[in-house]
Amino acid sequence: MRANETPARQIIAFTGLPGTGKSTLAERLARTIRTPAFAGDWMLGALTPYRILGGLEREAFISLHNNILETLVVRQLLLDQSAITDCVLDDETARKWAGIADEHGASLRVVECVCSDIDLHKSRVDGRVRGIPGWHEIDWQHVENMRVEFPQLTVERLQVDAVEPVDANLRAVLDYLG
Repeated sequence: MRANETPARQIIAFTGLPGTGKSTLAERLARTIRTPAFAGDWMLGALTPYRILGGLEREAFISLHNNILETLVVRQLLLDQSAITDCVLDDETARKWAGIADEHGASLRVVECVCSDIDLHKSRVDGRVRGIPGWHEIDWQHVENMRVEFPQLTVERLQVDAVEPVDANLRAVLDYLG
């Protein structure tokens, strides 16, 4: 796919641990192909006051986030448009989204972002300040906890490595999307 070319309707799901470049790539792709990108961390930040006020347990909070994200994606498909997501996926959610895409005559493309250099990954996490309203900054211990919580994906996906330049990874994603 070339920059600014309109793709067939797709759910383009960026996933991976914090600090692996998924937000950077999702945002770059959104600008390149002019497709809305829905960032999970920004949604969680906006929902945080309601979690506290409503006393939502973590599982209910994450479920609420997932339902809103899914609704936004479906809305884009109903508008005959693609959607980009930037969040952590597991196989179950990816299979569910593949079904949603199929129901709407679209396809799901999963892009897993990794960082094969543990020192680089740690420095990326430790050195960043995202400033997302209502959301906390992620530290290395949080990344390690997520590594345990989210098992390795087995669904079909493109894997890009943050040790590569962002432009090279973006080209790989554009090629993957067709």
